[in-house]
Amino acid sequence: MRGGDVRSEALFSYVSCEARVPLDHPLRSIQKIVDEALGALTGEFEKLYAKDGRPSIPPEKLLRALLLQAFYSVRSERQLMEQLDYNLLFRWFVGLSLDAMVWDATVYTKNRERLIAGDIAASFMAAVLNQDRVKALLSDDHFSVDGTLIEAWASMKSCRPKDGSGQPPAPGRNGERDFHSEKRSNESHASTTDPDARLYRKGSGQPAQLAYMVWATS
Repeated sequence: MRGGDVRSEALFSYVSCEARVPLDHPLRSIQKIVDEALGALTGEFEKLYAKDGRPSIPPEKLLRALLLQAFYSVRSERQLMEQLDYNLLFRWFVGLSLDAMVWDATVYTKNRERLIAGDIAASFMAAVLNQDRVKALLSDDHFSVDGTLIEAWASMKSCRPKDGSGQPPAPGRNGERDFHSEKRSNESHASTTDPDARLYRKGSGQPAQLAYMVWATS
């Protein structure tokens, strides 16, 4: 028997966010590590806030939301607040109930800057790394290096010999220039419009381009 396509919106829900998250979800293990680190920073949090006045966004929730933004590559605070509004996984990890109001993006940003200015981010990372379960995952014996290229806005036509020789491009906004049989390297050539850019190629047989090399180690 085919079921009817009827929208059923109950007035009350008896299922919590906790029940919606699978038991083997990776965020469950991460949440335990994060909560233990945040508990060790209670004294640091007390120093940043006044004793009286209207309560602010809890710093613990701010940091959990900041982690989600990094984990899931959320591009802006406004999109992060949008995710918190309807994403049950995000609400569960941050510690928001189904009925809790989501913060305004501007308010969230201002409160986050307070934590960064108070060096809480560095203290939080140190508290995470000091846990025994995390130390077991760390090693000084090896590390991996990954590099990526960020293409520069400079045109290859701006790559000229450093000694001032060579023919300039033809007159006009996009003047042509013949590069055939010309050997170029970072030692002998540089861009006249972006001197910090360097000649790189992604692999053998690939054309060289003006770009920036970004290194990441782990």
